[in-house]
Amino acid sequence: MIVKNYGLAVILFTIVIKLILFPVSIKQQKSMAANARMSAKQAELKKKYGNDTKKLNEEVSKLYEKEGANPASGCFTMAIPMLLLLGVYYAVINPLTNTLHIAKETVTSALNNLTTLPGIGTSFTSAYGQIDIIKLAQDANGRDFLGGFFDSSTVNSIVDYSNGFNFCGLDLLGKPSDSFSILIIIPILCFLTALLSQLFTMKMQGGAMGGQQQQQGCMKVMMIAMPLFSAWIAYGVPAAVGFYWIISTVLGFAQTVVLNHFYNAGKMTAKQEAQRIALLEINEAKVQYEYIPSFDENDFEQDNSKNKNKGKKGKK
Repeated sequence: MIVKNYGLAVILFTIVIKLILFPVSIKQQKSMAANARMSAKQAELKKKYGNDTKKLNEEVSKLYEKEGANPASGCFTMAIPMLLLLGVYYAVINPLTNTLHIAKETVTSALNNLTTLPGIGTSFTSAYGQIDIIKLAQDANGRDFLGGFFDSSTVNSIVDYSNGFNFCGLDLLGKPSDSFSILIIIPILCFLTALLSQLFTMKMQGGAMGGQQQQQGCMKVMMIAMPLFSAWIAYGVPAAVGFYWIISTVLGFAQTVVLNHFYNAGKMTAKQEAQRIALLEINEAKVQYEYIPSFDENDFEQDNSKNKNKGKKGKK
């Protein structure tokens, strides 16, 4: 392993993922700015066609097409964090096979035998069996049991790996729901960071929801529901998963603040207006050019011939 401490590994992993997805985040931010830019126009359409739902939907669709915006463009990017979270969860609960690359058959055989041992087997759970083996390796007496199911080099790898799960006094293998301990800070931070991120997003999108009370109500519900959901998940899973969620939310919030500085609704509107004015000027110049009288050589020759004839008559 390049990074011995699991907490640092999670931080580095999250940074790398954010960098990879940065172009997608820029696209999402532009889409959010475009939606905010159209809020006034949508409000006007609602006043004009408020009683005609079909016509209103048609005009709104035309508006989105004209502005090049897509109201559903953020759905995919919203799904990415959840997919990554599932990946992190399965990586955390299966560290022996996913990180140490120990054969699955070897791990399964060891678990089947360890669960039959008196005094030890009762502490093993079906969902977190591999984590229980890691915890066993943290205990000097437990290592002796592992020697009966793994070769010496594998046992040493497990022991070395088990020493990296302590981060700032937090046991990232433990679950906050197991007992009341310092690990309770994980779901609390999950809730607070998610709430802060939701509040900032609502403030940033407030213009886009202007005049749309139903959507504002939905966003207010989600503002509380999503942080509570993240805290509930973090409470029942190994702390490493909740820790990843916290780091991901904090980095995502920082990224949103930076992107909003460069791609906010005001700047996007000013840029679009400048492009519109430039296009109008180009079109006006093109029209003026098209109305310039064309030069015809035949007409010139005819005029020249007439002038010569007049000159000859004058001499006579």
